Amino acid sequence: MAETPAGRLAALRAELARQGLAGFIVPRADEHLGEYVPACAERLAFLTGFSGSAGVAAILPDKAAVFTDGRYTLQLAAETDAELWECRHVTDDPPQRWLAANAPPGAHIGYDPMLISEEGLARYTEAGLAMIAVAENPVDAIWQHRPPPAAAPVYPHPLEYAGRTSAEKRGDIANALRSAKHDAAVITDPASIAWLLNIRGGDLPYTPVGLGFGLIRADGRVDVFMQPEKIPPETRAWLGNEVSVWPREAMTEVLAGLRGRTARVDPAGSPVWFAQELRRVGASVANGTDPCSLPKACKNPVEQQGAREAHLRDGIALCRFLHFISLAAPEGGETEMSAAARLLACRQEAARFQGESFPAISSAGEHGAIIHYRVAPASDRPIRPNEIYLIDSGGQYEDGTTDITRAVWTGPDDPPHSVREHFTRVLKGHIAIATLRFPSGLAGPHLDAFARRALWDIGLDYDHGTGHGVGSFLSVHEGPVSLSRLAKPVALAPGMILSDEPGLYIPGQYGIRLENLLLVQAAELAQASKPFLSFEVLSLAPFDRRLIAPALLDAGECAWLNAYHARVLALIGPILNAAERAWLEGACAPIL
Repeated sequence: MAETPAGRLAALRAELARQGLAGFIVPRADEHLGEYVPACAERLAFLTGFSGSAGVAAILPDKAAVFTDGRYTLQLAAETDAELWECRHVTDDPPQRWLAANAPPGAHIGYDPMLISEEGLARYTEAGLAMIAVAENPVDAIWQHRPPPAAAPVYPHPLEYAGRTSAEKRGDIANALRSAKHDAAVITDPASIAWLLNIRGGDLPYTPVGLGFGLIRADGRVDVFMQPEKIPPETRAWLGNEVSVWPREAMTEVLAGLRGRTARVDPAGSPVWFAQELRRVGASVANGTDPCSLPKACKNPVEQQGAREAHLRDGIALCRFLHFISLAAPEGGETEMSAAARLLACRQEAARFQGESFPAISSAGEHGAIIHYRVAPASDRPIRPNEIYLIDSGGQYEDGTTDITRAVWTGPDDPPHSVREHFTRVLKGHIAIATLRFPSGLAGPHLDAFARRALWDIGLDYDHGTGHGVGSFLSVHEGPVSLSRLAKPVALAPGMILSDEPGLYIPGQYGIRLENLLLVQAAELAQASKPFLSFEVLSLAPFDRRLIAPALLDAGECAWLNAYHARVLALIGPILNAAERAWLEGACAPIL
């Protein structure tokens, strides 16, 4: 019984009653609060069937709901049982409001303190809910055949890719802590640990990190909490004498050594357990962002050059794939899954390729309107002639991380004018960001609207941010900056890599998203009265000319598009075979 969706929900309710709880929240998170989680932490998917990367479930004795954002609303409805779960938009009807409206006054609502941040927990307590930390996660108690924890080895990330030594990075962070009068900082993001110590790992399928926690002290020493068997001798030697390795079970003991001292904890990005535990042992907690987050986002010159080279190799793979699709799609012989496999095979031929940076979003026709659609054998469908095929994909290379989206017309007939108008308006938004020059000090929320204007002009919009940060052979979704009206106002700075991906989604018909990665650089403006910034385009692949309505582009937009296509042809054309090069010449021909 417990192996059915209804059985699992019933078993969880029984476990909640055993623990004296009237309700429980199940976020889609692991102990690091990241987007990508190991199989053993997929509690939300286990309980509800919803497999998206953002969401939370709220369970009461007589009703339950699952909440997600606009990227996943269609997917949520498709993957959950409507008789068991209400489907809610996390912004329009947040879980704390739903619980406050549906739980009896004073009801004890349980939460796992390793799966929610202090800021996240505050939203529930501020709604008047009595939140109770659990010692044992009740979902784990009912999860039969739960996968084991990830245990891949951690390995060195050499200086030819990292650009700076760990000692240099640790020295910078230590200086910042001393300036803030902080004795230590808790690091719970595995990508920050990977960046700080110049290591990578294999605990997550698409993000090359080793799962663990860290504590960096104001003298530059670091304590790493990771099972010792994950760190082979060569990695231990690479870490050096100022890095101590502890098993995860030692965290309480080591944190107790901070009694009477001040430790920084990120209230938004770290599990609330750390702040609670530090206060329990008599340490002072200083709220502050992860001290690695901003320097990690600002790539050094070696990482910037690595990103350029990785994107060139990635562009070659994608252009070969797009040539293949141009021939295969009109014949109707490919499916979403076979196309994604073909693109992966193209990338696997590239030097330094380590794997995909996320599961490819290979979506044809109506599936493209599901913003973060993930094809599976049950949903796989043919790519048919005369529709839009959307492919959003990326690669992990030793010298960089890529993420690119193209929407193509499968032909052989010409697309309808309405489709071309939608595509062109999305393209106008993409170009608006790519060509933007803006004063230093502006943040993502200040730029997001530029990408939407052409759609707003005709009453359309899209329900996701315009861009996210991208790591250097790390997470494809990296903070602290994003191009979104909901983002925190963290100023853009040279060296940051962000995506530029406006879109439009017509449910039941198609989706359009056009994405390149951009590198923030200092802008050279002769008349500038203060520092300005601009973007260098990293991604290299043509936009489908068949879907462009040239009359909707102004002269500046045409000039940018023609120059971009000329650059794609010049860099990638010489490397392709004759047939591929001939196709690329046509795909990159000037828009008149």
